[in-house]
Amino acid sequence: MLDMDYLNRLEEYFNNGDCKFEFDNGDETKRHEILDFLEKLMDLSEIADELATKLIFKDGLNAMLGAREH
Repeated sequence: MLDMDYLNRLEEYFNNGDCKFEFDNGDETKRHEILDFLEKLMDLSEIADELATKLIFKDGLNAMLGAREH
């Protein structure tokens, strides 16, 4: 499920200007598709940020509680 290769390709697609080029030169359907994709990606990034915070906090809390037990 965790595909870092895909994320790296996506990062390159954004950074090298291909996404902007496709948007600038695409028809209305393509532009709408790109905007929908970016909106979904931004929604997922918010979820990922929240999850990462919870996971880090949980690990930190567990470490702190483990340290108290010793």
